[in-house]
Amino acid sequence: MDRSEIIDVLARYTYAIDSGRWDDLDEVFTPDAVIDYRSAGGIRGTLPEVKSWLASVLSHWPGRLHLVGAAVIGFEDGEAVVHAPFTDTLAPSRELIPAGTEGLLQGGGWYHHRMRRTEAGWRSRELVEEQTWRTAQ
Repeated sequence: MDRSEIIDVLARYTYAIDSGRWDDLDEVFTPDAVIDYRSAGGIRGTLPEVKSWLASVLSHWPGRLHLVGAAVIGFEDGEAVVHAPFTDTLAPSRELIPAGTEGLLQGGGWYHHRMRRTEAGWRSRELVEEQTWRTAQ
């Protein structure tokens, strides 16, 4: 049951990012979470700081899709340690664009979460994104 709930947290994360529903991230992270996007050229910060930063930066790519693969989930000291591969596409439009359109980004890597069970269910208290590749057109 824990693994299923943790996979749901990962799905809620990608849906919040791709739909721009930044307040939905409150159901993904603990209030004291630290989120680190530095490997992708982003920031490391608190949940409110990151929500504001994401809203600003991702407004340039309204077409977004993050896909999360099969996660490796381990349990230690009452927490879940989660390593989930991802790929993402960031597009400058939600409309049909020709191949080679400038501004299209694609990439991938790993999401490394430390999660804990709260009264509201599993939540991430730490996310470190490990960007392993990126292409731009």
